Amino acid sequence: MSVQVITIIVLAAVFLVATVLPVHMGALAFVAAFMVGAFVLGEGKDDIVGGFPGDLFVILVGVTYLFAMAKANGTVDWLVQAAVRLVRGRIALIPWMMFLVTGLLTAVGAVVPAAVAIIAPVAMGFATRYRINPLLMGLLVINGASAGGFSPISIFGSIVNGVVTRNNLPGDPGLLFISSFVFNLALSGVVFLLFGGRELLRRRGDVADAIADGSGAASDGSGGTSAGPAVPSAGGGGTAVLAPAATDLVVLNKERILTLTGLIILAGGALFFGLDVGFTAITVAVVLSLVSPNGAKDAVGQIAWPTVLLICGIVTYVSLMERVGTIDFLGGKVAQIGIPLLAGLIICLIGAAVSAFASTTGILGALIPLAVPFLLAGEIGAVALVIALSLSSSVVDSSPFSTSGALVVANSQESERDYIFRGLMRWGFSMIAIAPIVTWLIFLAPNWS
Repeated sequence: MSVQVITIIVLAAVFLVATVLPVHMGALAFVAAFMVGAFVLGEGKDDIVGGFPGDLFVILVGVTYLFAMAKANGTVDWLVQAAVRLVRGRIALIPWMMFLVTGLLTAVGAVVPAAVAIIAPVAMGFATRYRINPLLMGLLVINGASAGGFSPISIFGSIVNGVVTRNNLPGDPGLLFISSFVFNLALSGVVFLLFGGRELLRRRGDVADAIADGSGAASDGSGGTSAGPAVPSAGGGGTAVLAPAATDLVVLNKERILTLTGLIILAGGALFFGLDVGFTAITVAVVLSLVSPNGAKDAVGQIAWPTVLLICGIVTYVSLMERVGTIDFLGGKVAQIGIPLLAGLIICLIGAAVSAFASTTGILGALIPLAVPFLLAGEIGAVALVIALSLSSSVVDSSPFSTSGALVVANSQESERDYIFRGLMRWGFSMIAIAPIVTWLIFLAPNWS
């Protein structure tokens, strides 16, 4: 058995074991890199560690550190409440506000499951209060998280753009973000029409009082959020979360204004001045911690360390695969298909199918490098395939077996959980087939060179 085949089998085993057992995929990938590197390839520590993605590490730590501060000091709560007040009694706009707020959170650095965890209790509370189909509300929250997730300063966007840069592929971060937002917006339009949105257009209600009566996230007085009794998960969601409780009105103060200013500086610096996202985010966070130490004292502990471990572990192992020629080996196999468009569709289908059960961040970190030799052949545009693969791998997060889907199930009313679980399972599994085909038709077929 060749070394290339061994590394492929080990990678598949990492995804399988981490999916069915409570073992962190990133930690498992580091172990795989050590075992294969040391005992199969005879590499030393420096060679193995040489594949560690320091650039992605800084980005992931920086943006989640800054977002943790925004969450702790109440800036996120202020954004949610401001969005709710904007609907002015128009019931049909509530799901769209949840879409936009969740998208905004992921666009400025929140990890997708973290954003869903923050907004899902609020959104599902509104769904109950205003008799909105909970599937409609839950799917718009999940789609909103995916819509903002590929901004140049977001987690998904940083991972994809970082992997593209590391592999010397042409990229277009702006087009990736716009494509993700428009695709998820259109998908949410379909959801709105299928799950009761037209009936909502004929209804109005007093939404303003929801801020004060328990339909939103709770303010604990220090700017963070608190919650009521724990709600057990059901239907395979696998996650116990907190139910929404009564909340106080969150107003802008000096700390929250500075945080909003910092987020604007981060976005503007990265988009218009080419500043490094990770170092800029850390700089803004450190300045905020100096100005307001109380709001930053626990932020480091809230950095998305599981995501950092996950993506750094996967990329370290994939770097080992690159060193031993596995990437070139797989690229040759893909090229042997002989039909570039079919090969592109297969890659997107693999991404969607695996991501519905495993980590989307892990899939993005692994599949793009595996497609590099095929992309370098120039038969299909790299930018188009990266966008199609990114969208195919992320919209399936609506599956109840993914973290985002499970959070929606867990935050729904107990009497509705079986309905929501079955609905998300049907929708998520349909996306495994539909999303790759649609993205293939939109991005790959028209651009075949």
